[in-house]
Amino acid sequence: MWVDSGGMSAEPTFTPRSSALAALAERGFIEQMSDAEALDRQLAERSVTFYIGYDPTARSLHAGSLVCIMGMRLMQRHGHHPLVLMGGGTARIGDPTGRNEMRRLLDEEQLVRNIEGIGKQFARFLAFTPENGLVPAEMVNNGDWLGAIRYLDFLRDVGSHFTINRMIAAKTYRDRLDNEQPLSFLEFNYQLLQAYDFLHLYRERACTLQMGGGDQWGNMIAGVELVRRMASVDPADGERIERLGPAQCLTFPLLTTADGNKMGKTAKGAVWLDPELLPPFDYYQYWVNVDDRDVRKMLLMFTDLAVAEVDELCKAEGAALRDVKAKLAYEATAIAHGPEEAERARVAAVQAFGGSDDWSALPAIELPHAEIALIDLVVDPGVQAFASKRQARQRIEDGAVKVDGEVVRDPARVLDATQFGEGTLRLQVGKKQRYRVVLARG
Repeated sequence: MWVDSGGMSAEPTFTPRSSALAALAERGFIEQMSDAEALDRQLAERSVTFYIGYDPTARSLHAGSLVCIMGMRLMQRHGHHPLVLMGGGTARIGDPTGRNEMRRLLDEEQLVRNIEGIGKQFARFLAFTPENGLVPAEMVNNGDWLGAIRYLDFLRDVGSHFTINRMIAAKTYRDRLDNEQPLSFLEFNYQLLQAYDFLHLYRERACTLQMGGGDQWGNMIAGVELVRRMASVDPADGERIERLGPAQCLTFPLLTTADGNKMGKTAKGAVWLDPELLPPFDYYQYWVNVDDRDVRKMLLMFTDLAVAEVDELCKAEGAALRDVKAKLAYEATAIAHGPEEAERARVAAVQAFGGSDDWSALPAIELPHAEIALIDLVVDPGVQAFASKRQARQRIEDGAVKVDGEVVRDPARVLDATQFGEGTLRLQVGKKQRYRVVLARG
């Protein structure tokens, strides 16, 4: 569904001229646009500078961020200029979107560390140096300009273009208020700051397009309107709009899997992009275990495979679909962690799930114990096969756990490293979980 900034829904009534918009639409990336035809003209006529903002609230992004990241990747491959905006300023406040309480405020040291970690991940997905004729991506930090704002000037120059009536009508704020959850004055400023980011980038970097998740629609439209309103009081902005065209925004759909879960979430937690938080093998396993109904959507959005190839792959049915999922897992892992890690993960998966006794390619989980009870092993943070000891005890007694191919039904069974050759044991939980565990020698 394509929607204009006034909230009027409309199916597209034109064939996109720009290759970028056509590709985004074909691969399922478009949810809403502020002005579809005007944006299409801009993208068709020149290389457009666009941005997506990320508040560095953790040291890593997770798979739930991949829709926006892959959307940026696709735009860059069609000749446009990505700005990755790190919210070093806005993260000090916290976006209230989707939350029932105020975010934990981070100190400067944490923000710097998080920005550094996230920056390394983006280097896998975007080209930050000239290569293959692509316009290099750049990383900017809104702390550089938001930190220099003089509050009274900001209230007068920017705040005068917002009304409380309009702001509290936005879903971001309305949900909190409807649920009688507190909304701090600090958070209430977030929309103004995000809108100001767009105005700043429009003025300083000729950035005419903001992209982001569907939950950001209200904040993004605020930025589009702020650029338009400021043009009426600043002649320079009017000249920019004449030269660059008006500011635009485009949102991506918020994906859920076929079983109703959020994209990038599992029973064990987030699917992190940082290999130190989630090994590439486990990342690969996330993709290879997706629901059959999600395979085509994920191939289109999370790989670089041509649409025609995806269509051909998705003709597979039944057992043959397993090979298609393996292709999805390999391609997604190769983008996030590199082809070598993707190949290691593929080989490890064949070893673990192909009936072989050789699990040497699986990443090792090292535990600092000379011996450990089976129930303690399966709930250890390094393994975390079960959420609780109660659940673990029941599943072990039901025969769901194997050690070196042998079903073990005694939760109290002590595993001693000396019993397992070089101190390595093969732990299997159910049909899909495989672990190569290394226990310390006494």
